[in-house]
Amino acid sequence: MKTINTFLFFVLAVCGAVQAQNITVTVSNPKGNKGTIKYALHNKTTFLVSKPIQAEESGIKDGKSVITFKNVPAGEYAITCFHDKNENGTMDFESNGMPKEPYGASNNVMNFGPPRYEDAKFTVSDKDVSLEIRL
Repeated sequence: MKTINTFLFFVLAVCGAVQAQNITVTVSNPKGNKGTIKYALHNKTTFLVSKPIQAEESGIKDGKSVITFKNVPAGEYAITCFHDKNENGTMDFESNGMPKEPYGASNNVMNFGPPRYEDAKFTVSDKDVSLEIRL
């Protein structure tokens, strides 16, 4: 009986569990190959207000930057990114608050002002996700 219970527990654990997925993000329109693209993966709670769930950075090669967020649990997320042209580690702004460096968000909905979570959100479920973000 103990063997049957152990087997059933194993089957339920394997079949019922949703595994973490990967999110591959491509920026294919940066202005030049200098600098880096910085990426941030957020949920609704962290979006633009606190440390991202995961952060990545990539150089630009042949007019393209690609990163992968690994082992992302199922759920709802949004990604933001910007082209750190001067590689100072932060997004630079004009004195009037306008960004000096190009930026983008998942789903490519860009309104006046910063990206909004509701526009940028997407779902991770049982498959890897591939996104392209335009700056």
